Amino acid sequence: MPSTKDAIQKLLEKEQKVLQLGGPQAVEKQKQKGKLTARERIDLLFDPGTFRELDMFVQHRCDNFGMDKVEIASDGVITGHGLVNGRPVFAFSQDFTSRGGSLGEMHAAKICKIMDMALKNGLPLIGFQDSGGARIQEGVDALKGYGDIFFRNSRASGVIPQITAIMGPCAGGAVYSPAMTDYVFMVKNTSYMFITGPEVIRAVTGEETTQEELGGAMAHNTKSGNAHFACENDADAIEQIKVLLSYLPSNNMEEPPRIECNDDPWRLCPNLDTIIPDNPKESYDMHDVIKTIVDDGIFFEPHKYYAQNIIVGFGRLNGRVIGVVASQPTVLAGCLDIDASDKATRFIRFCDAFNIPLVTFVDVPGYLPGTYQEHNGIIRHGAKLLWCYSEATVPKLTVITRKDYGGSYIAMSSRHLGADMVFAWPTAEIAVMGAEGAANIIFRKEIDAAEDKAAKRAEMIKIYEEQFNNPYVAASRGYIDAIILPSETRKRLIDALEICSTKSESLPPKKHGNIPV
Repeated sequence: MPSTKDAIQKLLEKEQKVLQLGGPQAVEKQKQKGKLTARERIDLLFDPGTFRELDMFVQHRCDNFGMDKVEIASDGVITGHGLVNGRPVFAFSQDFTSRGGSLGEMHAAKICKIMDMALKNGLPLIGFQDSGGARIQEGVDALKGYGDIFFRNSRASGVIPQITAIMGPCAGGAVYSPAMTDYVFMVKNTSYMFITGPEVIRAVTGEETTQEELGGAMAHNTKSGNAHFACENDADAIEQIKVLLSYLPSNNMEEPPRIECNDDPWRLCPNLDTIIPDNPKESYDMHDVIKTIVDDGIFFEPHKYYAQNIIVGFGRLNGRVIGVVASQPTVLAGCLDIDASDKATRFIRFCDAFNIPLVTFVDVPGYLPGTYQEHNGIIRHGAKLLWCYSEATVPKLTVITRKDYGGSYIAMSSRHLGADMVFAWPTAEIAVMGAEGAANIIFRKEIDAAEDKAAKRAEMIKIYEEQFNNPYVAASRGYIDAIILPSETRKRLIDALEICSTKSESLPPKKHGNIPV
């Protein structure tokens, strides 16, 4: 039996060997691509000295194709737990320098163990994906590994926050786990996601494309919506993950972390009294409204580049975390379309799952018309928005700033879908449709009979605007709780959030609804 000194020395030597990852050459190659190593990412994520690695010495059991003679450090993935800004978090980090970070049976088992521990302990899970995909030599065992991970992604969804950072290639079956997590970060020019790569596409369809065009960070942030953040480099991605975590509870049984607020909760926002243009056809940036109202003007925005006609993101009011959903008049006049509906739906359901109150700012003329929208399912996708606002039981506050027409009036967190408090600015226009279209229908006979049809149409439009295109009809029915000065919006929302903080609402017993996906 070796002495204690020898046993300790042996442990230290084994640790040192594993810490070298795939070896100096592989590490240098990783660096040349502008990427951090798996361990450097872990070190950047966790508070110094708090990371505790688990399963450092796990090895694969494959003996096919000469694999019995191959050692892979930590089987290509580092797993463990630590503190992020003082809060406990579990994480795994795939090591591309060790056989391309390929996923085999034991590699997957390490990830699954961490996922199980995160779920049992009610703690967030962060995954750094940097892998060439399934380890081909392990065959169906590798596929089993992916299935085991997907199963746990589903079980953990809505219970603990799951965050993925794509730090390198992610292809084939490997892309489904990120898609099942809550937020996906990508790094420009070094991370990719696709089901089939450019070479396969070229061989099968003849289509020419590149990795970046097909599945790069901006492709998924602007076109597919599969990613929520496009980061400049690995360090930037990790820093943004830390910011995101600061808004989130550790699990669905906790409230989001409340911080001390140094921004006067009762301050007025005088610039909002003049932000709505006199010309209803002119736009304004809803970001200016949001940043004026939230604490210290700080707004953290996922999906910044996708479906920009709607804005989603996190802020705080008097130190309380809120989820913001807002029309964006500068893009498609703030119309709702397929992508905007999907974007808002996912965000609303996330906030509801993790006890984050929702504040909705509305300036929406309607659903976007056109054959493309109809044929690609705007009815089904638009219905998701109705569904998720109705389903959400967190406090729901709504501010109507200007246009709020037709079905989109109902969809954007109206009183009828369970909003707890609805405020309208005096500039709000709440009606079935805009004044011009409504006047042409309602007063058609009068306009047709007039000698000066243009003058008569203008007169009828003005009559409709005075009688219907305002917030007072809705307020008279109790659909609007208060018509407020824009400058008072911050303090009114803080008051409403405080009074709704003890809200308790439950849904009818059921396994789950059948959302129109």
